[in-house]
Amino acid sequence: MTGDLTEKVMGSQGKIESLLNKVPGYGGYRQKELRRDADKLLRMQVAGRFREQLQRLGDLQFALTEQGDLKGMMVLERAALKLQMLIDRLRTASYGYSGLFDAVKVDDEALEALYDFDLAMLDGVDRVAQELDRLSAWMDSGEAVGSEGNAIVRIVDELNTTFGHRQDVLLG
Repeated sequence: MTGDLTEKVMGSQGKIESLLNKVPGYGGYRQKELRRDADKLLRMQVAGRFREQLQRLGDLQFALTEQGDLKGMMVLERAALKLQMLIDRLRTASYGYSGLFDAVKVDDEALEALYDFDLAMLDGVDRVAQELDRLSAWMDSGEAVGSEGNAIVRIVDELNTTFGHRQDVLLG
């Protein structure tokens, strides 16, 4: 990924925002806000990259329909539904807010860990892309996908499970 989004977000502040950051108490609050913004931006980018893979998956499903491989198409439909769920979870995930009276306080370290967690989800995009490349080559060789498609289902299941542990980062 090109550069660190946190640095980009913080570097895009105007003169007034820079001045406000010098106000006691406000600067720390604003830094947390910028980290949350960077995390949300990162998650939107990751979700967008997964959406590209979902479109590729749809293209493979269409090709399987044309080939009459309904079993393979159904397997890829399961993967597509699970991938869509992951995309939705990425787009709507909490990004580290805690209120004044919340039992769990989100500190800078937790926000940093949350950002790192979301950054690691980019590896999942590569895993999905590689598996789709493998499936595409398998289909190009004229073989029916059948149970070969279960590998993509397993990968997306693992990613959903991993993303389920994101909340643990906030809880420490």
